[in-house]
Amino acid sequence: MRYATLKDLSSEEFRRLTGVKPSTFKRMVEILDATYKAKRWHGGRSSKLCVEDQLLMAL
Repeated sequence: MRYATLKDLSSEEFRRLTGVKPSTFKRMVEILDATYKAKRWHGGRSSKLCVEDQLLMAL
């Protein structure tokens, strides 16, 4: 499931599907986004999935 389909759900439904609250998910994305930007600063192949979708797969 992609993040684009989950972002419009209510807080309870989002938590049922992912296991975390939407506010926690946003905070996790902020941390991962900063890490990935620092990691890819030198170059390299970009990911085909956005950070939100990668986090959903990990959860």
